Formats: sequence, C-alpha cells, structure tokens
Amino acid sequence: MLGSSPSSSQDAETLALHALGWVLGDGDRAERFLALTGLTPDHLRTSLGEIGTLTAVLDFLCAHEPDLVAAADVLGVKPEELAAARRRIGR
Repeated sequence: MLGSSPSSSQDAETLALHALGWVLGDGDRAERFLALTGLTPDHLRTSLGEIGTLTAVLDFLCAHEPDLVAAADVLGVKPEELAAARRRIGR
C-alpha cells in the first residue's frame, strides 16, 4: 500500500486517518487514546488533519502491540507499515 513515491507522506497521513477511525470505533480504546494523548473530543475534531494528531494516533498504536496488530489486520497492512507511516509523516 505504501511506497517510497513522492506522495508517501500523504499516503502515511491517509493511513493514520484510517487508523484513527479504527481507534475511535471502540469506546474503551477511544477513551484510552484520549486519556493518553490529552486530546479532548473537540480538539480531536478540529485537528484531524494536523501532523501532531496523526502522529499521536500512530504513536498510540505503536506503543501497544495488540492494538497495532489488530489495526493493521483490519486496515489490510502489515504492522510494520503503520510504524513506517509514523516515520514518514512530517518529512
């Protein structure tokens, strides 16, 4: 899914948005995400496209392997691709 093309940062951002959708799809996981990141629901809504929010999503997943693996499975990517997306965002 993700390559080393010039748009790879954009692809990484898209993947992060999809990952956020997965995170928010489970109430307990969403609460944990908000608690650990310090984001409020209002701030999350207004910062969806911001690099800081997207990196927070991928950092959240990378910090908890069961979530990383589950998200990757649902998104149809390898867990390593989510970690690589984190590194590409902001380049």
